[in-house]
Amino acid sequence: MITPIEPPDFDPALIARYDVAGPRYTSYPTAPQFKTDFDETVLRSVIRASNEEPIPRPLSLYVHVPFCMSPCFYCGCNRIITRDHSQADRYLERLYREIELIAPLFDRDRPVRQLHFGGGTPNFLDIRQMGELLESLARHFSFSRAADREFGIEIDPRFADGAYVHGLGELGFNRISVGIQDFDPAVQEAVNRIQSFEQTREVLDAARKSWFRSTSVDLIYGLPLQTVDGFSRTLEQVVSLDPDRVAVYGYAHLPEMFKAQRQIAAADLPDAATRLALFGRAVAQLSAAGYVYVGMDHFAKATDELVLAQRAGTLQRNFQGYSTHGHCDIVGLGVSAIGRIGDSYSQNARDLMGYYGALDAGRLPVARGLELDEDDLIRRELIGELMCHGVVDKQQFGARHRLLFDEYFARARERLAPLVADGLVEDDAREVRVTSRGRLLLRIIAMCFDAYLDDKAQAARYSRVI
Repeated sequence: MITPIEPPDFDPALIARYDVAGPRYTSYPTAPQFKTDFDETVLRSVIRASNEEPIPRPLSLYVHVPFCMSPCFYCGCNRIITRDHSQADRYLERLYREIELIAPLFDRDRPVRQLHFGGGTPNFLDIRQMGELLESLARHFSFSRAADREFGIEIDPRFADGAYVHGLGELGFNRISVGIQDFDPAVQEAVNRIQSFEQTREVLDAARKSWFRSTSVDLIYGLPLQTVDGFSRTLEQVVSLDPDRVAVYGYAHLPEMFKAQRQIAAADLPDAATRLALFGRAVAQLSAAGYVYVGMDHFAKATDELVLAQRAGTLQRNFQGYSTHGHCDIVGLGVSAIGRIGDSYSQNARDLMGYYGALDAGRLPVARGLELDEDDLIRRELIGELMCHGVVDKQQFGARHRLLFDEYFARARERLAPLVADGLVEDDAREVRVTSRGRLLLRIIAMCFDAYLDDKAQAARYSRVI
């Protein structure tokens, strides 16, 4: 057992000074570093090597369903807007081909401990299609029967009712994530996502009655027409829904990258002070309601697995965010899906034409990826420790990697010095430790140890940290 991490200290002036662009560190190196020379041959090689490890890792399957029936103007996800449900059948035909191609590459005794459906809108698939997809996955992979297996799905409650959620429970899903963003009608209209409190409650209540052991909801601050009072009312409604986890993300306005965001008038966005106040209100109200700040926009009840794992020192982080199954090799399935096998990352083609074309030719649809070198692995572990636990023991870390910590990270410690002076982090002979003042700026602290960053890259590729 380790000492519980201190609650975050919300200092608006300090946070405003450090509100620059930076990675979210669901991976290190981050996706912009992926290379197109990582192809099917390389992917097959890294899978083969992962099977030959002394103790092969269990598997986590990520399935991407790209379709949405309506565009949310804030969205930066890889999605396809359509109401033509026949597209789902055409997509599933290729997805089954991908499963048939990649599953035999993994030893059958490697259990699937985690399954996650993301999108897009996974509930674009009806229960029949979802059942057939689960059956195909179970036939080609070895689903774990362990009590702690985690089968999660993201749901848009505008297109799902209680009966649909009950059907998902019967199929074996046990975690559900529901997008809300904001219940304020003016904000919902501005982002083209009209969603009632009652629709949302129906889905969450049905999940609790249908064998789901965890519910989570997503909010976004910084959306057009948001006010502190309006967002406060949304937070009150969210607390009344009693989810196990709440994620509060900052809106990244990048209309040059995401076409749908061009529907949002920049003049309607909250100014920097209001945006910061929105985040501060979320921290205050969720903390007052008993939610623990895990880190990186994530809150959870004190009894939640994420909080317990953090206190036990076992919390990890992967492409789905904070996880208790971060030790698994991730198999990405579907258009744009990202996998993590051994010491590598891979991503499928990000457009349907490329994804379908590869599979129709009998090839795995991998389009790019990265094999991590020794320095990448060292920094990935360190950044993960900071993100999950807020402390790195220099002597233990150095012993694991056969290096002198202060010498190896001399440049990083120079970058860290101003943060030490501002009380965000402590850096002494024994350890690097994030303080309560620095907990809301984990991305800034991690960036000091990122070997790939420069100012131009930060501005061009990433969202703001708050």
